[in-house]
Amino acid sequence: MRFCLSFCGLLALIIILPGFGLRCTNKEVQQGMKPVELNYWRVYDGPDAFEQIIAAYSQNHTNVSIKYRKLRYDEYERELINALAEDRGPDIFSLHNTWLARYQNKLEPLPPQVTLIYPTLKGSIKKELFLEKRVTRTMTTAELEKAYVEAVAKDVVRTALDEETGGARPQIYGLPLALDSLVMYYNKDLFNNAALPEPPAYWNRDFQLAVKNLTKQDNKGLLIQYGVALGGGENIERAGDILSLLMMQNGTVMMDGNRVAFHQIPPALSQKGYNPGLEALRFYTDFANPAKEVYSWNKNAENSLELFCRGQLAIFFGYAYHLPMIKAKAPKLNFAIAPMPQIENNPPVNFANYWVEVVSKKIMTDQKNLALGQEYPRLKRDIAWDFLLFVAKAENVKSYLAAVKKPSALRSLVAQESRDPKLGVFASQLLTAKSWYQGEDAPAAEKIMQELINTAVENQQFPERLMDYLNNAALQVQQTVVRKPADE
Repeated sequence: MRFCLSFCGLLALIIILPGFGLRCTNKEVQQGMKPVELNYWRVYDGPDAFEQIIAAYSQNHTNVSIKYRKLRYDEYERELINALAEDRGPDIFSLHNTWLARYQNKLEPLPPQVTLIYPTLKGSIKKELFLEKRVTRTMTTAELEKAYVEAVAKDVVRTALDEETGGARPQIYGLPLALDSLVMYYNKDLFNNAALPEPPAYWNRDFQLAVKNLTKQDNKGLLIQYGVALGGGENIERAGDILSLLMMQNGTVMMDGNRVAFHQIPPALSQKGYNPGLEALRFYTDFANPAKEVYSWNKNAENSLELFCRGQLAIFFGYAYHLPMIKAKAPKLNFAIAPMPQIENNPPVNFANYWVEVVSKKIMTDQKNLALGQEYPRLKRDIAWDFLLFVAKAENVKSYLAAVKKPSALRSLVAQESRDPKLGVFASQLLTAKSWYQGEDAPAAEKIMQELINTAVENQQFPERLMDYLNNAALQVQQTVVRKPADE
């Protein structure tokens, strides 16, 4: 929808702005009301998820049109990198929370304030159309920390040079609309058959006995029913996330500043000589060791999601986005969702997985934008960020969350969503959900974690080498910490 002034003389008006002591000149009106088209790229969610929000925003910004494009995940990053390099990229797009560091030099941080022109009807008897120039303060990092669950600020706030002041300061590079966390999906029929009334809450002896009772082998020793999807790499959905969570729950320091530390003994455990990362890796890979009581997985198993949907896997660890996949693949599957198991007597830790909405830096340098006037790129940048701030408000983001069936990242919605019968389990974990900085190339780090698992499982006859494998994985991840632009 575009806004057109019906009175040519209206552009010549000089409007006094209440509360700001400013005047909106003819030139400012013309500049501020230029048609602005924002291209918005995302993955997974269709345009219907944003239809209501975009319509609401357009009511007050009739000169703004937003073109929404959904891409497939397997093509998204490749197309995004190519488009940005060729100056045809989107103005607003989504990034996974682990990708922000890699894309930081391509992003426009949230400005301290935005300046927009608003059409307003005034007059008690005869309504007349006026144009107001409004300067609106955005959000500080302190306000972000207060508004969102803890994991968000640690990912989206990054120190960078402030182009206006010339100094370095923490800046906000993106805003999430939802936040997912790992949970336990379990097959109720298989649990009932094993006389297990409920899923285990802790990674203790009860969990191990439950897995043993849920695992079945044929007369040749081949697995025909899998107790839990643990111990594998590529054939387990989000294996690296699960291993990372086990490490974090066990007290592992994943990163110490920009130094990878998941292979080291934290100072708090130095006197005990206990390496929590090593023990978490040992615990995880035991489930793929035929010599162990908890043996329930191997490299020959099919993908964990597929096995769960076919009723051959009792426990599957996944996210909220897996829920519609399971229902689509197995509409008659009798399953339920439980919180992620924890370590008894340790503070709860859950694993955060989410996307953030960002603004492209190309807005400020694109020749097409500069050709429309010196101030046009700043106007477009301000509108892009104003739109994201509008979307992220609690009263607006609810329509998006209802459409995609995901929990919010806003603290103000946690209590309400915790009572939701479908989202309650996910929402109950939000305040304890964490992630970790995986260097400038998060996909590479994910592959490194999978290779760590594979190497450990393939060399189970040499348990003394487990520490070497862990050290090697840490060294490889450390190499990704060095900045590598997204288009290389």
